[in-house]
Amino acid sequence: MSELSFKPETLDKVQQMIKRYPEGKSKSALIPVLHLAQTELGGWLSVPVMDYVAEVLNLLPIEVYEVATFYSMFNMKPVGKFVLEVCRTGPCMLNGSEKILDHIRTSLNIKDGETSADGLFTLKPAECLGACGYAPMMQLGDFYHENLTTEKVDEILQLCREGQLALN
Repeated sequence: MSELSFKPETLDKVQQMIKRYPEGKSKSALIPVLHLAQTELGGWLSVPVMDYVAEVLNLLPIEVYEVATFYSMFNMKPVGKFVLEVCRTGPCMLNGSEKILDHIRTSLNIKDGETSADGLFTLKPAECLGACGYAPMMQLGDFYHENLTTEKVDEILQLCREGQLALN
């Protein structure tokens, strides 16, 4: 058995997820279980975490790696407490998302995919987040921040630093 493990209540959730599917089809629960693993086991999916998920779901590790590395919602390296996912597709670009991205890069002295020196922020440009009518926008945790300006971004960053912004 792996040294990593879910909390007992999380393992109960995982077992309930698995029971939703026919016997032998535990792979169907992979994406929600990866979300649980990322949340509970360090904020990113290291190889040992993915191996643990494979063990729990009775899958080959490669089956987990294939899914985890395909979807951008999974972090394959450590990230900051706040992951700033700024949409960079058509409508957001036309409405200034590149200006927002540049502002964040400059303000935090980071490049795309990097984490700020204080460990608080990771910048993650994103493909369409489905809020085209409110462009430019950014996802931060479970919340969308829309109609962004550089001033709004500065306010959001400050609220994060002060611990006054909820992620879920």
